[in-house]
Amino acid sequence: MKELSIQQIILIYLAVINVATFITFGIDKLKAKHAKWRIREAALLTLAVLGGSIGAWLGMKLWRHKTMHKKFKYGIPAIIIIQLAIIVYILTQRLSI
Repeated sequence: MKELSIQQIILIYLAVINVATFITFGIDKLKAKHAKWRIREAALLTLAVLGGSIGAWLGMKLWRHKTMHKKFKYGIPAIIIIQLAIIVYILTQRLSI
């Protein structure tokens, strides 16, 4: 059996965290519709920071959830930009070695 490279592990992690974040946003929207116990905003933002920012953004758009909250409306795109900047930095550092 072939071992996974670090890049493959990172891609799998990002896929899983983004799907989990997307689903979590959907669950929270469903709970909001039925006036049930909700997922904390801090937990939703933490998932985004841990790599699920694309899933959070897609969840906001598809489920129309948290789109008017400033910390989500501006925070999620800011997290995406910061994460992309980090990726670009890492890639450019690797290429210059």
